[in-house]
Amino acid sequence: MNTAIRVGAFGAGITLAFGAAFGVGRLVGPVGSDPEPTHHGSPADDSEAGGAGGAGERAEPAGEPETPGGLGISERGYTLAPDRTRLPAGEPTDFTFRILGPDGAPLTGYTESHEKELHLIVVNRDLSGFQHVHPELDADGTWSVPLTFEQAGDHRVFADFTPSDDPAGGLTLGADIAVTGPYEPRPLPAAERTAVVDGYTVTLDGEIEAGVENELRLRVADQNGEPVTDLEPYLGAYGHLVALRAGDLGYLHVHPGGEPGDGVTQAGPGITFHTRVPSAGTYRLYLDFQHRGEVRTAEFTVRVDGSDVPDDADAGDAPDDHQH
Repeated sequence: MNTAIRVGAFGAGITLAFGAAFGVGRLVGPVGSDPEPTHHGSPADDSEAGGAGGAGERAEPAGEPETPGGLGISERGYTLAPDRTRLPAGEPTDFTFRILGPDGAPLTGYTESHEKELHLIVVNRDLSGFQHVHPELDADGTWSVPLTFEQAGDHRVFADFTPSDDPAGGLTLGADIAVTGPYEPRPLPAAERTAVVDGYTVTLDGEIEAGVENELRLRVADQNGEPVTDLEPYLGAYGHLVALRAGDLGYLHVHPGGEPGDGVTQAGPGITFHTRVPSAGTYRLYLDFQHRGEVRTAEFTVRVDGSDVPDDADAGDAPDDHQH
C-alpha cells in the first residue's frame, strides 16, 4: 500500500525537526547491540515560525536519513540497567534502574531537558499501554518510578537523557521488560486522522513521506468541538510527540519550537512539527498535551509512504495467547 497523510492546512505553527530536542540514534542492529553514535538535528530557523517562508516545503534528503533511537540497550558506552526485567501486571510496582557510564559506574550527572533530567517511555510491544513518566534520581545513581502495567506481555522501556559531561549530547536507550500474566495481543488500531481522548478531539493534518522533511500539524478541540486556544505549558512546551515504528519499536521524540510566553508561540489550537521519518512503514504517534490542569495523550496510527503492512500485522509478529 502506498499511503501518505494529506489534509488541507489549517494555519501555521512552530516547527522542529525530528531529533532536535531529545535523543535520536542512528540505525542499529537487534536489541542489545551497540549502535552508532547518536546524531541530532537542529530546530527550524525561527524566522519560519508562523510565516510562509518554509511552510509546507520539504527539504531534500541529505545523505542517509536519520533513524530511530532506543533499539539498543547500550550506546556510546552508556548502558540502561534495569534492576528487574520481570514485573507483574495489574499492580503498582516500583521500577528501578541505573544508567551505567563508560567507566561502568552509575551515572549521576545529567543535563536537564524540558524541565527533567530523564524521560522514561513505557509501552507494550503491541504499541498499547503507552506511559510517559519521570523517575526520581537517588544520590547513588538509581532511578525509581512507580509503574502499573495494565496488560501482561513484552514491554519496551526507553530512557531519554543527556549526560552532563558528554559533548556528544543526548541519547535514548531501550530495554525489554517481561510483564507476567495472561496475554492477548491487541491489534494496532486502523490509521485515522482524528483521535478522541476524554472528549477532546485531536486532528492530524499534513503529509508524511520517508526520508524527507515533512510538516505535521495537530489541532486540539474541546468537548464542545471548540478550538482550544489556551493549552497549558507541560514540561516547557505546548505539546510533546513520541513516534514508535511498528515491528522494532524504533523511537522518535520531538517537541514544537518556541516556548510558552515567548510572545510568538500560540497556545493552540494547532501544534506544528517539522518531522523527518527515517523509513517507510507503520508508526504509532502519541501526543501529550495539557489543558485545564490535566495531561492527556492522543494516539494515532500513521502509514508512511511505501508501507504495505496489513492491518492485522502492524505490531510485528504477535505471539499466540500464552502465560509469561
